[in-house]
Amino acid sequence: MRSPLAPFGPRGLTGSLSFALLIGVLATPGVALAQDGDAGNAAAQIEQMNYLTWVATSLGWGYSIVFLALSFTLVALFVMNLLQASRGNVVPAELTESFEEHLNAKQYTEAYELANADESFLGKVLSAGLGKLSGGQSYAHAIEAMQEVGEEENMKLEHRLSYMALIGTISPMIGLMGTVQGMISAFQTIATTASGAPNPSDLAGDISTALFTTLAGLMIAIPAIAAYNILRNRIARLVLEVGIVSEGLMSRFQNVGGGKKVE
Repeated sequence: MRSPLAPFGPRGLTGSLSFALLIGVLATPGVALAQDGDAGNAAAQIEQMNYLTWVATSLGWGYSIVFLALSFTLVALFVMNLLQASRGNVVPAELTESFEEHLNAKQYTEAYELANADESFLGKVLSAGLGKLSGGQSYAHAIEAMQEVGEEENMKLEHRLSYMALIGTISPMIGLMGTVQGMISAFQTIATTASGAPNPSDLAGDISTALFTTLAGLMIAIPAIAAYNILRNRIARLVLEVGIVSEGLMSRFQNVGGGKKVE
């Protein structure tokens, strides 16, 4: 089954972020609120400029694209991981009840077909175990097959979730890069001033770029890390429940030895 995160796979996500990051480095603005050098006009522009315009001007279109891309990607990943970590997708109660009813009625073929047709985590684990027993292998081999499938499915869930942690890690780093770049621009403004003090509006623009990039990076990283840890704990709890439920359902076959098929 094709992963719902295919559009955000390692190559696509890394490539998009790298391209956006390159744009951010090349297009960082040198904010000048008073290009004509007139202090009175600069003061008037500052009064007329609202906060959002100030933020957008300070970030520039390069860093704005980077942080917007990270924000939209984070929201999409959160929604998809939330759906993947739902109880109905990991350990559906309907499957548990129907599978147990088939086992109680000794309808093992129907139970296997039911689990094999189910795309949930629990369905794949149960079909792996019952498939081994139907093939004449022992209960120990069935448990081993169930554990292997469980580890594989758990790895898939954690792999999808890891992209949220990646965004939470690189967002403040991008913000820090903007901070360093803005401070370098501020010192460059001071160093290139021919005489007297540098224009305060030019200096404030560089410092605003430095601070707003840090703020934007943190505003993305904090919810990303929080959501990642919440979903990771939820997945760990559901995976543990899958193990308990599957072993409970299959425990009736403990006395089945090698060469004895379950039909």
